[in-house]
Amino acid sequence: MEQKFKTDAMNEDRISDLPDALLLHILSSLPTENAIATSVLSRRWRSLWTMLPKLKFDSNFNPVFDDDNIDPSVFSENVYKSLSLHKAPVLESLHLSFEGRTDSLHVGIWIATAFARGVRKLVLDSFYQEEQTVTLPSVLFSYNDSLEILKLKCAIDLDFPSRVCLKSLRKLYLDQVHFQDEESVCNLLCGCPSLQDLVVHRYSNADVATFTIASPSLQRLTIEDLRQEGGYGNGSYVINAPALKYLNINGVIDIESCLIDKALELVEAKISNVSGITNENIMESLTSAKRLILHLSPLEVKFPTGKIFDQLVCLELLTYEREWWNLLSIMLDSSPKLQILKLTDVYLHDNKTNPDERKWNPPKCAPECLLFHLETFLWIGYEWQRGDEKEVATYILENARRLKKATFSTKRIGREKLEDFEKRREMLNELAIVLWDSNSCHLVFEST
Repeated sequence: MEQKFKTDAMNEDRISDLPDALLLHILSSLPTENAIATSVLSRRWRSLWTMLPKLKFDSNFNPVFDDDNIDPSVFSENVYKSLSLHKAPVLESLHLSFEGRTDSLHVGIWIATAFARGVRKLVLDSFYQEEQTVTLPSVLFSYNDSLEILKLKCAIDLDFPSRVCLKSLRKLYLDQVHFQDEESVCNLLCGCPSLQDLVVHRYSNADVATFTIASPSLQRLTIEDLRQEGGYGNGSYVINAPALKYLNINGVIDIESCLIDKALELVEAKISNVSGITNENIMESLTSAKRLILHLSPLEVKFPTGKIFDQLVCLELLTYEREWWNLLSIMLDSSPKLQILKLTDVYLHDNKTNPDERKWNPPKCAPECLLFHLETFLWIGYEWQRGDEKEVATYILENARRLKKATFSTKRIGREKLEDFEKRREMLNELAIVLWDSNSCHLVFEST
């Protein structure tokens, strides 16, 4: 009798007795193909997966055959059948990863089915196979009021001869997709009246010459411009986003033709790996920012005459660019309310400029921000052996009368270089002497 009790206890299916909500939570952590496979366990599990709010299908994943080369038509049929059987009241998310040689008609059927189910987040990741791409049927985007997030990636062609209508779309990610023409770009973005977040990763020399971003509702914009052979691109951009609060531009080699209309609500901007800023409009559009990160060369930047960054409280600059201190001087003079200053050398001793050729001419009059507002000064990658960097550091410490904390982070020195260690200690002691009479500033030295 005791043995029978033990056997029954071992054979008891306790998992199936759990509430549906908990079982669905467990299934949601599995790939959708695995979740569907549980339908063969028992009658209890047969249709449980159909209530999953999130579905993800990957043509490179086959839980039965472990085959990385599933025929696109078989994958398409499996996806369509699964979507047809799906019964959840709301389809929160659908993620599809498929080959570029997949029939565009099949992709259109997936999208139409998902839209009919009121999908809120749609991810289409089409990876290259034999250099083939998928063209999304434009008619499917003529009207939709449920989609909130759309992510399109890689081997996808977008051709929108007329304006789309995605009334509820808030976030749009365009990752290396291809547009038929400039009109297609405008018709997509202008058809998203609720758009708040736009991320564009593109090969600028692969599709349209001028990428126009016109959106009165847009608040966050990220642009990363690439080249097919590696490195950064040379795309032209026109940005008209009056409600923009966050701007991140990375890798545009020639930004002369990048026009940014006044962004009066801009809070934070980051401009990286950008050159050829000969258009004053670029920097002028940043004057309302409160936080600014400039990773660029001052030799290739044209500043608007008499413009003041009167809202700027936090500034970060790179110190490995040639004559970087000239950009620092301009920004200090133009930022009367600056409270936080961060200088960074990401390369550490890999500067391209000969230190003997570098000379800094400090401002004749101490900037207003140093006299009345600067409270935090952080220098990461401080090159203690360079005279020009010592001059900059000394100048700031001497003139920043409201400074509360100054941190200098230097490259770690090995034990075998004892002489360098002693020289660095002497140099840092000299900086400490500058603040000898200060009772309010906390000086910190770190090694990275």
